[in-house]
Amino acid sequence: MSADLRIRLTLPRAGFTLKVDLSLPAQGITVLFGPSGSGKTSVLRAVAGLERAREAQVRLGEQVWQDDAHGLWVPPHRRCLGYVFQEASLLDHLDVMGNLRYGLLRTHRAAHAGSSPAEGLDTALLDKAIDLLGISHLLSRRTPALSGGERQRVAIARALAAAPQLLLLDEPMAAIDAGRRQEILPWLERLRDEAALPMLYVTHSTDELVRLADQVVLIEQGQVQAQGSAWEVVALRHGALVAGEEPACLLACTVVERSPKWQLARVDFEGGHLWLRDSGASPGHRLRLRVWARDVSLATRQPQDTSVQNILPVVVSGLEAADHPSQVLVRLRCGQAELLSRITRRACEQLGLEPGRPAWAMIKAVAVVS
Repeated sequence: MSADLRIRLTLPRAGFTLKVDLSLPAQGITVLFGPSGSGKTSVLRAVAGLERAREAQVRLGEQVWQDDAHGLWVPPHRRCLGYVFQEASLLDHLDVMGNLRYGLLRTHRAAHAGSSPAEGLDTALLDKAIDLLGISHLLSRRTPALSGGERQRVAIARALAAAPQLLLLDEPMAAIDAGRRQEILPWLERLRDEAALPMLYVTHSTDELVRLADQVVLIEQGQVQAQGSAWEVVALRHGALVAGEEPACLLACTVVERSPKWQLARVDFEGGHLWLRDSGASPGHRLRLRVWARDVSLATRQPQDTSVQNILPVVVSGLEAADHPSQVLVRLRCGQAELLSRITRRACEQLGLEPGRPAWAMIKAVAVVS
């Protein structure tokens, strides 16, 4: 099977026409990001076959689910995918295990019409989903007693148990309070890293995007505004994916050393290394860091005798207008990585910054997002 997800479709919406033409890697999490009402959920529903788009082709590898040019249409129950909605939609009269087995049985019946109810039912997949989402202690609990985060973990496990080849998640944390979101995010990260299952994830939360996304598709008013890796899209949009948000860049890092004396950890990335507060992650553990432009200062000579511990050689790659005429956004290359620095225009002129100029970036703070 070729490793791609092809989505080409047109759908009339209130106030605009949704029109996308995407070829996405069939691995990791692709986040469909944008403001509410921009068409993200409509894309998911069309992929699932819940809405029939026109001028459409929907294909996962060699599996073609819709191809209008050849008159091909596969109904939703014949598409090998799982769908997790904003609301978990669990059956309150059943306990958690009952919900999981009911969902698995429905999928099995759709795929094996005419077979006996439990014939060929693959409970091994159910056991794996239970382990992956960490819900074994919830199996005998009635669903009304679950928290919002627990309900969504059960809903995701139910979808995984059906052995989908694509998982669709439509703002799965929209109905969960902020505290519970932090509870479920690590499980979604584990799902991304261990399930080896392509996922389309709809959200308008920047925090979810920077923490979970491998690929990003930015949609506004039914049109694709940007597409690429999370690192590329966040940098392209200056990190300001939401109006008024501080520019930032993402760094993919690996823990290589821990210092018990200083309670710090050294992490390496494609442009060098940084020292962070030790969170207990073992060497080899991967991290995502978000570096805000406001936390990066610049110098044209290597700084000496400073409390800033993370000082990196960089090259200026571009200068752009910031959100106020007194400010400038400086793009920096640090090895294969990109950083951003927001400084005053006065400082930029005094330092003589221009594309190609070597400099030193002093990183005052970073945020570990994953």
